[in-house]
Amino acid sequence: MIRPALLLALLASPAMADDVTVFAAASLKNALDEVAAGFMRQTGHDVTISYAGSNILAKQIIEGAPADLFISASKEWMDQVEEAGMVERRADLLGNRLVLVAHGAAQPVQISPDTDLAGLLDGGKLAMALVDSVPAGQYGKAALEHLGLWDDVRADVAQSDNVRAALALVATGEAPLGIVYATDAAAEDGVTIVGEFPSDSHPPITYPAALLTGASDDADRAFYDALSDSAAMAVFERHGFTVPN
Repeated sequence: MIRPALLLALLASPAMADDVTVFAAASLKNALDEVAAGFMRQTGHDVTISYAGSNILAKQIIEGAPADLFISASKEWMDQVEEAGMVERRADLLGNRLVLVAHGAAQPVQISPDTDLAGLLDGGKLAMALVDSVPAGQYGKAALEHLGLWDDVRADVAQSDNVRAALALVATGEAPLGIVYATDAAAEDGVTIVGEFPSDSHPPITYPAALLTGASDDADRAFYDALSDSAAMAVFERHGFTVPN
């Protein structure tokens, strides 16, 4: 016979599972949702993930938003969080590639200083994340400047709050072309990758992950460790991310 006190403890135990709150770059959504689902099945801990541009998330963390982990799409924004004294542990988790996507089916493009990007737009807009603050936009602008193409298209750029919003503009046909990560393009059937930017045309695309000083329990540390285990890496690679050696 189960004693009443023991029965109450058993009934209460699922609600006592430790929660993990993660702030993560929007481009991680599909892969990170899958990693988190596996972690929750295995451990019983709940994982709540807020996705947005890394710039927005970093500012929210610095202003005191209750996050246990932060995964940024750029070292710059992670550096600012660390400089604010809010990083307990940190490691470079993933990499990515920068691509040009088109709405629907389209012919491939060789991206070089000779590319007539303005001509390819044909009066339409080039969708990008915010070029001065969101990592995908910053990488994209850097690549266009390196190739000498920025001045040709800067007046035609339609900027969005994050890379997934830029991807949506192309997928719905509101913009004929966009610059996004390869992983975003792979997650959207409404676009076609027409070209890849040379890796030396922009800074390396790096996703640092951090356990924040506000993390309070073993569940937070367990999820941070799980992000770099072999099971998680297999998920990230399947979604098109590159992983450190």
